[in-house]
Amino acid sequence: MQKRWVADLTLTGIAFVWGITFVLVQDAIATLPPFHFLMIRFALAAFFLFIYLLCRKPENLSKSDRKRNWTAGALLGLFLFLGYALQTFSLLYTTSGKSGFLTGTSVALVPVFALFILREKMKFSSAIGALLALCGLYLLAFTDFSSVNYGDVLAFLCAIFFALQIIYTGKYTNSTSMMHLVTIQLATVAVLSGICALFTERRTIFAGLGHLFTPGVIIALVVTSLFCTSLAFIAQTHVQKQTSPTKVALIFSLEPVFAALGDYFWNGIALTGRSFLGCLFILAGMILSELPASSFSFLKRKAGKNLKKNG
Repeated sequence: MQKRWVADLTLTGIAFVWGITFVLVQDAIATLPPFHFLMIRFALAAFFLFIYLLCRKPENLSKSDRKRNWTAGALLGLFLFLGYALQTFSLLYTTSGKSGFLTGTSVALVPVFALFILREKMKFSSAIGALLALCGLYLLAFTDFSSVNYGDVLAFLCAIFFALQIIYTGKYTNSTSMMHLVTIQLATVAVLSGICALFTERRTIFAGLGHLFTPGVIIALVVTSLFCTSLAFIAQTHVQKQTSPTKVALIFSLEPVFAALGDYFWNGIALTGRSFLGCLFILAGMILSELPASSFSFLKRKAGKNLKKNG
């Protein structure tokens, strides 16, 4: 029980750091092109971990262990990169509200993927929690879905890859070396972001690097690379040994809540009644997901009675 609560608090801390630093990232990519920012952020994060690995006592890994670390780390890095890249490109064609909501649908995708990939049964409480969190994300996004465009499709694909990153982290965390897995994952994102920057931001590559020395960008890169990337992904990989991917996705749905709070404290943007209700829905979803199955037995009995009556 204690380990589970430590895992939940750790994941909440990650969501808090990601959400509260959203303003920093927004300001930084207004100066430095997005893929340049991702490349440097993840390269710095991988460098920090590489230095740590060099300084500590080396692990006695067999050839098959090293191969497994590289394969798993590269796959996780690919999923993570595709999530970030598709989210970035989606913003060229759709609104930030729609992109944010569709990206957040990963909270509902994770339990479905876990069922097929990990053979993990979907708990009724988790399904209810995910549904409430999804409603909360929609309220926070305050968006209109009367029409669907190319950017919406990209944002939904982004949600799929973020969900896969969570699922496969849970799959590999017990069969690989955690530090090697995270380092390879982050390095993969850095390399792929660099390639993407070369093809999509070629005109601004030298001008963009010239903006590295502005205080806002330096602060954003240091904070995000160390706290939001190196430490955050180490923590996620570690605690997924003690909790389910569905719980991880539910807790990560708090990120936009903390982002809204960051907007309030730093930019003075007040929460509307709808946004506040959205936050409450997400919190309610998390709380309900913690309840034992017996708490929902009355709903199951009622559903069974209705089925018999209609049958």
